[in-house]
Amino acid sequence: MLNADFRPLSYYPLSLWGWQDAIKAVFLDRVNIVSHYDRVVKSPSFEMRLPSVVSLKAYVRPSRQPAFTRFNVFLRDRFTCQYCGEHEELTFDHVVPRSKGGATTWENVVAACSPCNLRKADRLPSEAHMTPIQKPYAPSVSDLHRNGRLFPPNYLHESWMDYLYWDSVLEP
Repeated sequence: MLNADFRPLSYYPLSLWGWQDAIKAVFLDRVNIVSHYDRVVKSPSFEMRLPSVVSLKAYVRPSRQPAFTRFNVFLRDRFTCQYCGEHEELTFDHVVPRSKGGATTWENVVAACSPCNLRKADRLPSEAHMTPIQKPYAPSVSDLHRNGRLFPPNYLHESWMDYLYWDSVLEP
């Protein structure tokens, strides 16, 4: 799914909808079909090629600051535990525990694997001898776009290629 200006809405780097949502948006006249798959869906009175790329008819203004979500914390930290570098069993950790006055903010939350999170427990980094690899920070939209490119989706249909990485520098 693309914004009305044909830019992806998501920084991961795609905005993906299921086929049912895409068809519903077509019927509600909220999107333009840009490209189709070869596959057809049918009902008793109607048939339609599945849209592979759609653009919104109404422009959605992208937020200037990314939402503070678990996924965006993981994306900022490149899906890496900030204590040991592991990529599995990720959760998030308050660097300064909430019990010690730590807030749930960009500047105090990092991605952490479950074993490190349990080992650090309710202690300050100095008490646990566990300092985050990278100091937590509030990322910009471009930070998340840049990190999102490092984790392409498992499947990329050929009709999507013209819309990926729209802000990349073109080669001569």
